[in-house]
Amino acid sequence: MRYEIHGTTMQSLDVHLDAGEAMFTESGGMAWMKGNVEMKTNTKGGLMAGLGRKLAGESLFMTTYTSKEPDALVVFTPEAPGKVMAFRLEAGQSLICQKDAFMCAEDSVKLEMHFRKKLGAGFFGGEGFILQKVTGPGAVFLELPGEVREYTLESGQVMKVDPGHIAFFEPTINYDIEMVKGLTNMLFGGEGLFLATMRGTGKLWLQTMPLPNLASKLAKYIPTSS
Repeated sequence: MRYEIHGTTMQSLDVHLDAGEAMFTESGGMAWMKGNVEMKTNTKGGLMAGLGRKLAGESLFMTTYTSKEPDALVVFTPEAPGKVMAFRLEAGQSLICQKDAFMCAEDSVKLEMHFRKKLGAGFFGGEGFILQKVTGPGAVFLELPGEVREYTLESGQVMKVDPGHIAFFEPTINYDIEMVKGLTNMLFGGEGLFLATMRGTGKLWLQTMPLPNLASKLAKYIPTSS
């Protein structure tokens, strides 16, 4: 399997599959394809696995595209302007992602929901209790609105983030929520009452444009009936 990412603000992902290679995505995630490619739609892992993915922002059903010839082409496109991020995960290697970040992956990759154990992070983290978890081996592709910045945290370092800007992170990063200090900051700082605290040793990816922020800005320009 080889891939190419095309475009800038509205990217597309070309995946070239040899005979027998397969990719899966949520229902409706494929844009176009060329060659002898077999489509198979099911709950991938059973009903409970499908319901877990549904809670994590994906569709109940997944579609798998399997090539029946050399160099078949399957093209995937994101749902919003932003970046397509590609990773090749080793066996057992995982990433914790925001809801709806998953785009597509090789058939060997496992996609499941990730449950936040801490009540604070669940109630005030901006995405609820449920995130997505992808585990290798295989290639996985994520779609994030806006631009994406990568940081590496060393032992003892802390990154404080508006929760909506967290794109994904390695499982070695501890994600918690703390209240903004100072009454004036809380009331007039514009960042809400809570910030996410990211601690631990590992990599963290932050996005510049959370989709809810964009939607709220656009909403004021959409006329409503009186």
